[in-house]
Amino acid sequence: MAKVNLERRAEIGQEKRARTRAQLVAAARGLFSTRSLASVTIDDLVREARVAKGTFYTHFDDMDTLAAAVADDLIASFDELIQPRRAAVPDPLLRVALGCNAFIEKAIQDPAWGSLVARMARADPTIGETARARLREDLNEALKVSPRPGFSVELALEAVVGILLQVLAAVGAGRLAHKDRAGAVGAVLGALGAGKREAASTLAKLERARPADRRLVEGESPDAPGARLGPKA
Repeated sequence: MAKVNLERRAEIGQEKRARTRAQLVAAARGLFSTRSLASVTIDDLVREARVAKGTFYTHFDDMDTLAAAVADDLIASFDELIQPRRAAVPDPLLRVALGCNAFIEKAIQDPAWGSLVARMARADPTIGETARARLREDLNEALKVSPRPGFSVELALEAVVGILLQVLAAVGAGRLAHKDRAGAVGAVLGALGAGKREAASTLAKLERARPADRRLVEGESPDAPGARLGPKA
């Protein structure tokens, strides 16, 4: 009788579970890109993912938990895309501005993306943990270089995330548009205590960097115009 490798069987089961979960998340991303979150049902989702309805409940409690997983995936994948560009910038305050600007540009390009990210991230602060951790590091460095009276890193983090998510939600709802982008980034800098001269200097540097950053948002390499990194999210 053949010996059963229980460890390998468990690994295969975990791999299959991960693939099925990814399949559900991918199906949800596709549906949310063309329809509002409220209009998508579990039946729609399992039909799109080609899985049984019971399979959905193996991985998620309801549509809100799935939407949270989709938003987390969207934030993680986009933050990973812009991270090399942001990490190459030595000025921590400019890194904050670059990151916020990239997320706002992405929401302007894809309002449904902005709405979903904002709604889910505000509902669950654990969403986008890696992006928040990177932002916290940038803010910590910025406060070391130019201390703001009464500012802790956590307060700065809450201020930036709060403004950014509100802007993403407003862009998604059509209340803000591209003309408001620089003002929104300026509001972040102001909330961090940046003076008018420092904020103006940072925004000027941001505008000089925008052509490369815009190509990143659009899914292209900043060093090779036209070179597609992947499909739009």
